[in-house]
Amino acid sequence: MPNPDRSLRSPVGYKYQDFYIPDRMCGAIIRYVEHGLKPGSFLQAVIQNNLSNACAFGDYENIKNLPAYAHFFYNEVPGDCWGSKDKMNAWIKRFEEVD
Repeated sequence: MPNPDRSLRSPVGYKYQDFYIPDRMCGAIIRYVEHGLKPGSFLQAVIQNNLSNACAFGDYENIKNLPAYAHFFYNEVPGDCWGSKDKMNAWIKRFEEVD
């Protein structure tokens, strides 16, 4: 079960079985989780738990590594920042209210 009080484990070098999160995607994940910055279309789909959009917006490398993203988000990030579009928007809004 995810631990919402735990600090974010870096996605850099993250592997799950034979799948991995490409290094070029890690900055966007960190910026989203730690600062509430909206990522690109592929990561938005992953964060929203929207498989069809993740496949539509992802490139080959990201699509073939979707299991690593699912494993990472489920196990390593706060549960209230991913899983639906509403959760993603609420997470982003939380940071906007601080500014």
